[in-house]
Amino acid sequence: MRRVDAVHLALMGAAAAFAYLVPFELLLLSYVVLGPAHYLTEISWLHDRKFFLPHRGIAVVLAAVALIAAFIENGTLFGIVIWLAFVVCALFAATTTAAEGVILVIVATGLTAAMAEGGTHFVILGTLLPTLIHVSVFTLVFMVLGAARSGSKPQMVLVAIYLATIALILVVPPSAATVIPKFGALAHDYFGGVAPALGRVLGMPDLTLDARITGLLAFVYTYHYLNWFIKADVIRWADIPRSRLAFVIAFSAASTGLYFYDYLLGFSVLLGLSLLHVILEFPLNSIAVRQLGTIAGQRLVRGSQRA
Repeated sequence: MRRVDAVHLALMGAAAAFAYLVPFELLLLSYVVLGPAHYLTEISWLHDRKFFLPHRGIAVVLAAVALIAAFIENGTLFGIVIWLAFVVCALFAATTTAAEGVILVIVATGLTAAMAEGGTHFVILGTLLPTLIHVSVFTLVFMVLGAARSGSKPQMVLVAIYLATIALILVVPPSAATVIPKFGALAHDYFGGVAPALGRVLGMPDLTLDARITGLLAFVYTYHYLNWFIKADVIRWADIPRSRLAFVIAFSAASTGLYFYDYLLGFSVLLGLSLLHVILEFPLNSIAVRQLGTIAGQRLVRGSQRA
């Protein structure tokens, strides 16, 4: 196993252990302390790669959409904005021909019509896409894509351990006891909507932000952040001008400090910053999904030919 894979495994294990010991505290502290540094460094990295878009001006529009969406209180309208942003990003970043663009538009139109008939589907999408789907599903996509490209067995083992850890948390949930009860209350205030939205998807309408769901969120959020930070030598996100690095450090520290000074104002800043990085990452997400689908399709064809 390579050193970086061993570090991956150690950090995944640490995230899982703390998710069991202090799920509510870990969720909040990861979001408040690790989150801002992740958001800013990733936005910086995406900026240097033109956000994987044909024109940087599109990213400016996406940033404006993200900042406006952060102030939308209507769940349905918020979900529609997030969904349209994702479709537009996929259209610009993941399609390579006019025919693919037409197919994407047709499929997206059909899915949009289906969600519109469901009443609460856009609310569910708006709740889960920037949160649980972003930190778990897209993280899994990148992990599988990296393992498939490299043909690395240790990386595939990491994928299996990641999925097994999620299953373990769901089957054997952490304790609901909290070291800092205030953090438990804040976790309910900020992430309470995730559980009911997930419950609607799973057909479990009574699902709440209990220790099981909190442990799940704590693990996937923490590993999502840590997984990004240890990629510094792989994708070179730290290779930036010193002035920009100083700004990232200062703004990250200020965002965390603002939260502990006035958590309502701090959470508003963190929410806006989080949503900004989520939407700006949509082009990369759509490219990764396309590439993973292409690899899977090629292997399926080769397997059928050998058969």
